[in-house]
Amino acid sequence: MADPDDDLDTHLTAVGPRLRELRRQRESTLADLSADTGISVSTLSRLESGSRRPTLELLLPLARAHGVTLDELVGAPPTGDPRIHLRPVTRHGMTMLPLSRRAGGIQAYKLILPAGTGRRVPEPRTHEGYEWMYVMSGRLRVVLGEHDLILEPGEAAEFDTRVPHWFGAADDEAVEFLSLFGGQGERAHLRARPKSAS
Repeated sequence: MADPDDDLDTHLTAVGPRLRELRRQRESTLADLSADTGISVSTLSRLESGSRRPTLELLLPLARAHGVTLDELVGAPPTGDPRIHLRPVTRHGMTMLPLSRRAGGIQAYKLILPAGTGRRVPEPRTHEGYEWMYVMSGRLRVVLGEHDLILEPGEAAEFDTRVPHWFGAADDEAVEFLSLFGGQGERAHLRARPKSAS
């Protein structure tokens, strides 16, 4: 029979990498997270590296800050329920719904940008990774390097996030789009159907 303490240790050991991945997905620093949670930067660093054992007192504010449940944070075993409980996170006016829950690999999100955000002065940013986006509704303004593009519903774009980039709603309508984000070198590939021989 499996020792329950061994199972608990396995789940707690996985918390550090999961915390680091969640923070990186939000493009947040340890100092940002410390300000959000009241947990010191040194404690957060030790939690992420696995040198400090997580406690409920530490995990509750972290789960709240990352918009996930405690079960998702500690990687509780699946119950067989296939439903994904979306926990939207709103930052800088953008609402982000994580559609995938596994740390590492390609992450999927639904993003909603309010109307008029594309009229702001663009402030392009860079970070490690590769992104693929697909517009579902509204018009998305994408500034990518020297390019200033408008993506219509049904259009997609993919790019290396080390290229300076920025996006917003192009007009007076909110825009909804799907985003797949992976580490450097991970790309989302669209496969076209082969042309039939004539």
